[in-house]
Amino acid sequence: MAAGEGATHRAGALKQQNKPHKGRKQRGSSQRRAGGRVPAKTLSRRRRDLTKPDRRHQALQLRRQRKEAVLTEKRNLGGKDGPPHLVVLLPLHAGLDAQDALRLLQSEESAIVHKDERRTEGFTLLCPRFKQRWRFVTAHVGNLHAVLDLAKVADTLLFVLDPLDGWDSAGDYCLSCLFAQGLPSYALAVQGVTDLPQKKQVDAKKKLGKAIEKRFPEAKFFPLNTEQESLLLLRHLATQKQRHLAFRDRRAYLLAHDAEFVPSQDSDLVGTLKVSGFIRGRPLNVNSLMHIVGHGDFQMSQIDAPPDPFPLNPRVVKGQQTKGQDMEIQDDSVNGAVEMEAVIKVLMTVDPRRQESLQSEVIPDPMEGEQTWPTEEELKEAEDSLKERRKVVKVPKGTSSYQAAWIVDDGGDGSEEEEEEEEEDDDMEDEDLMEEASQAGESSEEEEEPGEDECETMTVGESARDDLYDEKLDEDEEQMLEKYKQARLDEMFPDEVDTPRNLPARVRFQKYRGLKSFRTSPWDPKENLPRDYARIFQFQDFSRTRKHVFRQIEREETEGAAVGWYVTLHICNVPVSVMESFRQGMPLVLFSLLPHEQKMSVLNFVVRRHQGNSETVKAKEELIFHCGFRRFRASPLYSQHSSADKHKLERYLRPDAALVVTVYAPIAFPPASVLLFKQRSNRMHDLLATGSLLSVDPDRILIKRVVLSGHPFKIFSKTAVVRYMFFNREDVLWFKPVELRTKWGRRGHITEPLGTHGHMKCHFDGQLKSQDTVLLNLYKRVFPKWTYDPHVPEPVPWVRNEHQLLVHEVEME
Repeated sequence: MAAGEGATHRAGALKQQNKPHKGRKQRGSSQRRAGGRVPAKTLSRRRRDLTKPDRRHQALQLRRQRKEAVLTEKRNLGGKDGPPHLVVLLPLHAGLDAQDALRLLQSEESAIVHKDERRTEGFTLLCPRFKQRWRFVTAHVGNLHAVLDLAKVADTLLFVLDPLDGWDSAGDYCLSCLFAQGLPSYALAVQGVTDLPQKKQVDAKKKLGKAIEKRFPEAKFFPLNTEQESLLLLRHLATQKQRHLAFRDRRAYLLAHDAEFVPSQDSDLVGTLKVSGFIRGRPLNVNSLMHIVGHGDFQMSQIDAPPDPFPLNPRVVKGQQTKGQDMEIQDDSVNGAVEMEAVIKVLMTVDPRRQESLQSEVIPDPMEGEQTWPTEEELKEAEDSLKERRKVVKVPKGTSSYQAAWIVDDGGDGSEEEEEEEEEDDDMEDEDLMEEASQAGESSEEEEEPGEDECETMTVGESARDDLYDEKLDEDEEQMLEKYKQARLDEMFPDEVDTPRNLPARVRFQKYRGLKSFRTSPWDPKENLPRDYARIFQFQDFSRTRKHVFRQIEREETEGAAVGWYVTLHICNVPVSVMESFRQGMPLVLFSLLPHEQKMSVLNFVVRRHQGNSETVKAKEELIFHCGFRRFRASPLYSQHSSADKHKLERYLRPDAALVVTVYAPIAFPPASVLLFKQRSNRMHDLLATGSLLSVDPDRILIKRVVLSGHPFKIFSKTAVVRYMFFNREDVLWFKPVELRTKWGRRGHITEPLGTHGHMKCHFDGQLKSQDTVLLNLYKRVFPKWTYDPHVPEPVPWVRNEHQLLVHEVEME
């Protein structure tokens, strides 16, 4: 027993092993293991984990802050601490008189009216009763640039409607442009309802209400016939909700109230422009750049603070002396503000170290590529030897090469012809290459012949103007008809071109390449870039730069002139044409630029064709762009709007799909609206398309496709003999690696050439039909042309009927 008691039991190898019980994790143990360290996620969670009363209190505070911000904005707009409420009066019918509406708005008894001495169609209205001040400016529908420029800075657009028709064709066209650009707050006023018979007034209001509901679904129109109705309209303008435009909420802008031009010492054509007006949007820093709409970007030298010419309550200003000074300022505003200069304060002067540069293009370094460039003598020798080697002569049929070497040809060398062909290829006129060459030859022969008719002189009387107009009209219609035919051919046979007979296809399409798949085949965006790409700026990540700029604007407080101050900006190196345009009655609108917005890059816009325009528009035709607050001319390219890395080029502006328009232009930050106009020969502008800014991306790959077609001559099941795609054996061998396809969905490849006339044996993945067409796709990357021009000519005022348009065009001729 003693021995048995000392022995212990040991488990065998087959003993069952149960899983241990895990139990609960203790919070203290994990905290002890962490050693006091708190993860970032846990810390952020603790900040969010608020109790229900705390969350309710936080939401209440946010609502109060938003409400207070809206009320503060309403009080400042038109109040004593803010700029005057800018109202742009826009009559939308030819039968309306804007002066009648202005007289009614001036009829408030307690209001003080300050009329513009430079312009008769505008005034400032001070209402101490409402503690508001308004600035009314009239815009004419015919002057499209003035209407769009005023709408960019207006606080409210006041549309004046006709009681019967509402608006005419010109007013409808103007509304289309304004809706595409972006509408600020607006109000509708109907003038002339009381002039109608009593029985027709109710029917006219119902008809007008239905028409307004289509254009302005949530709007309410106000009658404007009596002084009482004008008072109700003013109250509505003062209390209505303000609509914000994205492109002006982040920038300082102003409408010039007065301007003065001081010529420089070197030239009278350039000088300093002193522009006076109220700051709107955001505070203005003197070191930033200013953009004068329609004229370009400029730098400022200083900002002055003259006395406010329109104080809401003159009694608040110190003493009688200030009131007398105000009166003197108003009296001397025509002859020159002599007394104003004594009280002007200089707010800011420019700091050269912090001032934004006007450099818009990159200056390329020719030695950056580390390549040795040949001298002029070496280039000349190489050119001479190339001419001797490639001499092209016209010889009779059957002449040998030995005999041809002794024939002297005075018609020029072949290098010039090749250069002309390459230029025509870059101009995207591949299908008309041979026709243009033949036409050029015919025209040159006609020029060589002596023309006796050119020596005659004719005197055209007044009665012959109609004949001249009809002749010009016929020429325009012929050109439009030819463009329409080409667009229809491109729509029926997309990208198909004819293979030239007198030029090898391997030479004609030497810049093109074949792709296994347009969607998945790689294409390097940095390959074979043009010289213009050395002049532009490019961001590593444009969206990140945009977010950084916007956050910097929101967080940092801008030093300078605050919103609502009446200031005078000294803008340097301004051409005298800006002042001449202001004297002629055009509005002078200024916007401050954000960082990088003066630099050139490649801009892409998404646009849709305007429904009221069906004109054929080819790629690389010069158009007029209204992008945000900018206005410029450029020759764009059109491409498909897709999410792929390559985008197929479109030869025409399609009416049935959204397209991407690509141009060289100054950088802009989206969101920004864009309007595309085309200028007629009589300087009238037609709205082609509307859209918005998509991106600033020079790496967007635009691929031009060329399709060569052939006819199956003999078919043997999956094998066929194809002709008319090439016309010599060497071309067939050159394009042998490129895959073929047919219009009925077959795919294949070239097996071997047959004979010397371009016939080739092809093998396909299925039975080929005799009605089918064999196609070969070739691709080339294209780039826009550098045709950016910030100076846009003023359009001819819109004419409201065809008779006036005919008379105006004849006078232009």
